[in-house]
Amino acid sequence: MLIGYVSDQRYVALPDVYLEFIDSSGNSWEARSRASGSVHLDLPPGDYRVILQKPGFGAKFSRVIVPLDQPHQFRLLADSLFGYAWPKWVRSGEEAEFRVHAVEQYKLELWRYGWEPEFVHGLGWHDEHGPRATMQVTPDGDYTQTGAQWNKVGYVSAAHRQFVKAPERSGLYYFRASTNSGLQFSFPWIVAPAQPSAKIALLASNITWNAYNAFGGRSNYIHADQLPLTPTVNSRFELRRYQSAEHGTWGYSEYAPLSFDRPEPFNHIDFHERITDPIEGRQACHLAPAEWRLAGWLERHEFAYDYYAETQLHSGVLDLSAYKILITAVHPEYWTRHMYQRVKHWVFADGGKLIYLGGNGLNCEVEFDQQGNMTCHNGAITSLWSSGMGGHDSRYAMRHESEANLLGVVFTQTGIMTGAPYRVIDAAHWAFAGTGLKDGDIFGQKSLHVRCPGGASGHETDKISAQSPSNVQRLAKGMNIDDGGAEIVTFDTASGGSVFSVGSINYCASLPIDQNISRITQNVISRFLE
Repeated sequence: MLIGYVSDQRYVALPDVYLEFIDSSGNSWEARSRASGSVHLDLPPGDYRVILQKPGFGAKFSRVIVPLDQPHQFRLLADSLFGYAWPKWVRSGEEAEFRVHAVEQYKLELWRYGWEPEFVHGLGWHDEHGPRATMQVTPDGDYTQTGAQWNKVGYVSAAHRQFVKAPERSGLYYFRASTNSGLQFSFPWIVAPAQPSAKIALLASNITWNAYNAFGGRSNYIHADQLPLTPTVNSRFELRRYQSAEHGTWGYSEYAPLSFDRPEPFNHIDFHERITDPIEGRQACHLAPAEWRLAGWLERHEFAYDYYAETQLHSGVLDLSAYKILITAVHPEYWTRHMYQRVKHWVFADGGKLIYLGGNGLNCEVEFDQQGNMTCHNGAITSLWSSGMGGHDSRYAMRHESEANLLGVVFTQTGIMTGAPYRVIDAAHWAFAGTGLKDGDIFGQKSLHVRCPGGASGHETDKISAQSPSNVQRLAKGMNIDDGGAEIVTFDTASGGSVFSVGSINYCASLPIDQNISRITQNVISRFLE
């Protein structure tokens, strides 16, 4: 009979896993997983303790009750170095637990990421008396919904306490884990202020980080609705993303939640990396490593800011009334309706100043359940073209209204995955003061964005739509192919509020190295602080 399947942390099928099934009387049966990861064995009805072993993976114990309602999903964790803080976002003075997976002793340090990575303090060497006792154990089944739950097994005594108090200074922090064999892994920690201390609030796009996190086998881009019944053998043969001309990512009526309680490998920053270095890799260029470029640039130009997670905006920890400016950047694609409504009211009724230094922002509504897991409301769409969404501007517009109402621009697929500089349209605007730029001039040629090189307009780009405020001003447009360049826009509200948007994921990757991009951004922040 089919008992189940064995897969790793990416839900990839594992062959040649040894399994031993032991019943309550001590009787034992042995099986090996096949090429598909499937486990076949004729067992009498009963409650079984299962031992799993495979070289290169952590051994574990599982439990199955025969007969089964459906095949059991056995999950193993590869020998590697991973980690995350829990909670991933705190206020100064609050504690978080560091959860590290290692099969050898490891050293842990805490660093703050401003213009230069700054060592905060060491957190010691970590090991245990038992063999491989710092190895974590993941649950069976789909733990993208329930969380990886690290430190749940074997961390029961006070001697195993692994908590760190958040520093007094707000900002983007990273834990750095390293081993004697040369493995390195870093993971972010968002530290908000205990009380507001600056006039600028800077948002980390941690909801988007989670939407792209496939640890456990699912993200909002891989198996977005739920894990399939069988683990992956070959992605190109099996995943709808590669079998459908329209990618087949979001053709579902419902989507299972995604837990934040998982490592985020794409947010790793190499220990030697500096803020002016190119942003290497496919994902780093639009997640935390790219957002670090903005945080460091703000400090370089002495713009004091308080750092917050988007989830803290949603929960109310971020009090918008205490700030003149809110900055969201790089790729804040996923927002709750509560966040959107709070910010829109702040801008249109309370005179708040919103600076949007990103692309494809606020494009999809998410909701949180009581456990804090998030569900992305993508809808049963065929593509991100408006025709694939019934003529709506975005997934967010399908459920509420177009984000162009707040940002002035909205993502379209023209120009996607390209990079280019901007061309000036309205050089007389105060945003260009001190640049020497004239109408028709080109700026933003320099960029650290390696995935979509070519300039500050790129990767994914936003443009003015019919839903944009009637008084929106277009200041510049990217020179991307197919008229797909990002549009830099601004508009004011009757309450004294203002919005400045650049419409490009690439933009912040130009800030540390492009003089004109830097000066324009300085002009906007300085003006909004007046």
